[in-house]
Amino acid sequence: MVTDFFGPPLESEEGIGALTLGGLLMETASRHAHRDAIVFRPRLKERVAWTYAELLEESRAVARALLASGLQKGTRVGVLMGNRPEWVAAAFGIALAGGVIVPINTFFAPPELDYVLNHSDVALLVVQPRLLAHEYLDDLATRVPGFAVAAPGELASVEFPYLRRVVCIDLDRTVGAAESWDAFLARGKEIDDTVASAAAATVTPSDPALVVYTSGTTAFPKGIMHPHRAAALQSWRFAQQLRLDPTVRAWSAFPFFWSAGFVMIMGATLAAGGCLVMQDHFDPGEALALLEAERVTSAHAWPHQLAALEDHPDWRGADLSSIRQTEAFTSFGRHPSVHVEDDWSPRAAFGLSETCTIISSSYADTPREQREGHSGDILPGNIVRIIDRENGRALSTGEIGEITVKGPTLMSGYVKVDPAETFDVDGFFHTSDAGFVDRENRLHWTGRLSDMIKTGGANVSPVEIETALLYHARLKAAVAVGIPHETLGEMVVVCAVAHDGAIVDERDVQEFLRGRLASYKIPRRVVFVSESDLEQTANAKIRVDALRALVAERLA
Repeated sequence: MVTDFFGPPLESEEGIGALTLGGLLMETASRHAHRDAIVFRPRLKERVAWTYAELLEESRAVARALLASGLQKGTRVGVLMGNRPEWVAAAFGIALAGGVIVPINTFFAPPELDYVLNHSDVALLVVQPRLLAHEYLDDLATRVPGFAVAAPGELASVEFPYLRRVVCIDLDRTVGAAESWDAFLARGKEIDDTVASAAAATVTPSDPALVVYTSGTTAFPKGIMHPHRAAALQSWRFAQQLRLDPTVRAWSAFPFFWSAGFVMIMGATLAAGGCLVMQDHFDPGEALALLEAERVTSAHAWPHQLAALEDHPDWRGADLSSIRQTEAFTSFGRHPSVHVEDDWSPRAAFGLSETCTIISSSYADTPREQREGHSGDILPGNIVRIIDRENGRALSTGEIGEITVKGPTLMSGYVKVDPAETFDVDGFFHTSDAGFVDRENRLHWTGRLSDMIKTGGANVSPVEIETALLYHARLKAAVAVGIPHETLGEMVVVCAVAHDGAIVDERDVQEFLRGRLASYKIPRRVVFVSESDLEQTANAKIRVDALRALVAERLA
């Protein structure tokens, strides 16, 4: 009886280059020196474009400045800004200098930000002064004791004992402990290139590279630690899985501080030699203008952002004909100027932040009939074990249980958490996701164990219903929840958000699903809610408990 399911040998994987982040950038820059790596158009008023050679030099300048500022190997450096060129240069500069990148969520409320700054032990913070409603520099001045009077590099407080230096982009002078980006980079001239190159050469694939903070619905954010190998390997992999090449011009609303933004968008585009087209925050009108002006070929956004684009008055008139990598059923695929076949989709995959994204996947151009109904092949080097959560017994082919995994991209652990609390005695990480492996060694994800709906004795996966409703052209979003029921235990309820001006009712949604899903999975009730009712965590996860309470109140 097979109970451990193996991906192919790691050495069988093709298209993989250097396994440090600095090595990845140096390798791609040597191949594509004069191609555009980055285009950034803040509010469309100006255009900043860096070639690969320029990106590498900017990153090296950051590395030299960090070394001149006293960075030691393994020092954690926070990055708090939107998607912009300095973010990319800072990340690769930290990697080249041997530091550890701590991408910080720009959506965090002040208490969450305080927690992460303290918990991560960042010694240096790179920040932009403001973004949307956040006044980061002013907040630091009021929340970090001594900030206003300390000289750059001389911060010292009980609340943030490791934080010594703050560097602020878009600043033309020193403000308390914050020095300007230009002044910071100028310090790097003290470090000879040969010294910086020697430091980069000491960085190995097993060295720590990245701490990603991910938050749930109740607990404080958890710091997930990844070595260089994980982030670099997944960047090369995604370039392969998404079928990217040097002609790709990628735009995404995914922020780089999330693992998917880091490796699937930034890392993969650069690994392919393509161009990142960036906004520092999502704005639907500006995004449409940017997509058209920069002839974007690959576009990624969350469903609620796609809905915002489709509802924008400029939507139908925008020329998006350059887009060639998008799913035919999504907003982009339905756009009148976009013509794609229904044979490209990155959806057959499963992963999580703790595995630096994917552990199983199918190539995005896999024919639809071969990719649907599963979460892809187990990727090289990974081992999946499905267990019965009640007794810990390993399950065999086709049996549904908790997905556990170990492999080359599994995190080294959580910050300040004993590994014994994170991994089992065999080294497997328990994902809290349900699924099974079929006879073709393909993984099937059936949903979060905590979210499964038990109705009439049967388990119903919310994700199955929600995935089916992605194809409903008049719905912006849909979330399935279980509501207590006298005879069924729970009944299936869909919370739906309709597109502006769309006419759709409960019966329409139920009839749409009939024939697509088994009868017991058809929602007994459909409750229409507003986008504001879909309360999210800082990592864009719907707060299901809050939504379930709202629906129960409405139905009562």
